Amino acid sequence: MVKTAILVPCYNEELTIGRVIQDFQQVLPHAQIYVYDNNSTDKTAQIAKEAGAIVRHEYKQGKGNVVRSMFRDIDADCYIMVDGDNTYPASFAPEFERLILEGKADMVVGDRLSSSYFKENKRKFHNSGNCLVRDMINFLFHSNLKDIMTGARAFNRAFVKSYPVTCKGFEIETEMTTFALEHNFHIVERPIAYRDRPSGSVSKLNTVSDGIKILSTIGKRFAETKPGICFSAISAAAFTVCAATVRSLRKDELNVKSHLGKAAVAIGCVLVGVVSFWVGIVLSIWYRQKKREFEHTLSLLQKDEMA
Repeated sequence: MVKTAILVPCYNEELTIGRVIQDFQQVLPHAQIYVYDNNSTDKTAQIAKEAGAIVRHEYKQGKGNVVRSMFRDIDADCYIMVDGDNTYPASFAPEFERLILEGKADMVVGDRLSSSYFKENKRKFHNSGNCLVRDMINFLFHSNLKDIMTGARAFNRAFVKSYPVTCKGFEIETEMTTFALEHNFHIVERPIAYRDRPSGSVSKLNTVSDGIKILSTIGKRFAETKPGICFSAISAAAFTVCAATVRSLRKDELNVKSHLGKAAVAIGCVLVGVVSFWVGIVLSIWYRQKKREFEHTLSLLQKDEMA
């Protein structure tokens, strides 16, 4: 088993991938560097191989698909994941590795937003998008994280082998963060330097389409992990609409058609409210059972590592 694996997902990064590999070879000479090429149309794979990395290919497009293959394929004690765009100086890696190997964290997150991100990043909508995603997750999942979308992270084996990657694209950072919060993995954040992409290097993240997918992922994860709260809110909204309809019905003039329509709305809201309430209870019980099964599986995984 590899002690430390550097994981670099790549798509058309020929301008920067060579430098990324060289920098990590200097700071962590004992680590294996894996570059997963995601259908690049330039010389990314060739340059990475010549620089000394182990090059593999993921033909399903999307960063989430790449991470899924990485986590399935590679066995290591410490996994350090970094983007291939040379925006993260490799100097963060030794401390991240130490925190993982000493058992002080299950996931270490490189916090760009507390350092140079807002000065270096030229895409202002990315700045506000990062803050929006962070604030939504902190509010919905009762956390206090500083950076959600960072591409610099480290993981232990227990996290990597128990995390089921279900997304396909740039939602991956959001999904892995909510998964860690959901299952009580220990997250440690460390401020890291950030530098903008060099001239000629283009970000693959689309502000609008990928932003919508990321926000949708947050909503889905909230509904999955907190069904009681989610469906109780739907139930409360339905009963509120029902109460408002009944009040307007009383104030309205004697109009049979109007009364029948409002009565139908009120009855429908009552049905939605009752069904939503009980769905929330059933899903909450199911989710608690699912968490117990996960903890049992995680215990077996950790026993196998110690054997």
